[in-house]
Amino acid sequence: MANDVEHEKRALRAELRERRQLLSDAQREDAAAALTRRLDGLVDELGARSISCFLSTTTEPGTRDFVRSAVRRGIRVLLPVTRSDGLLDWVVATDDDDDIAEGMFGLPEPTGEVLGPIAVNDVDLMLIPAAAVDRTGMRMGWGRGYFDKTIGSMQKCPPVYAVIYDSEVLDFLPREVHDQPVTGVVTPTQTLLLSPTRR
Repeated sequence: MANDVEHEKRALRAELRERRQLLSDAQREDAAAALTRRLDGLVDELGARSISCFLSTTTEPGTRDFVRSAVRRGIRVLLPVTRSDGLLDWVVATDDDDDIAEGMFGLPEPTGEVLGPIAVNDVDLMLIPAAAVDRTGMRMGWGRGYFDKTIGSMQKCPPVYAVIYDSEVLDFLPREVHDQPVTGVVTPTQTLLLSPTRR
């Protein structure tokens, strides 16, 4: 049974990855600009002064302009740094792209002073990557479990929104016991509140 779910997830991730790679540079730029406006709106709506976000790769929905603008607006932004033990450390973002290097798995990560995994406990909002999210709020990541572990271990979890493309909001996703739901999603065209019950 578990193997069937894993197999289904692997196939779905491959399809979603391929779809992302087919987007043109112009489509990516338009999506990033629209996302920045939506993310700014969500931060304002929630009155968030401290958030966590991620530095997008070239195929992910673009978050870098949003991170820069949030920092310039005086919002404290924590960016994740992957660790070999499956946990995430955090670094406070600056608006300087020179502070970015390639981390584990080839992901863009900040190079500033590293704060431990519990630093994220103080944020008002978490913006996290995903491969897809279904209409119940169930999130499917890329298979390494970093964000599931982080969200699952937080005593008082703030609202968690996955940042994805519109085509990645699906009706139903295969799920495993460790999978963590999200509060909602932000896409280039919409902010959806899915309000799942947290375990």
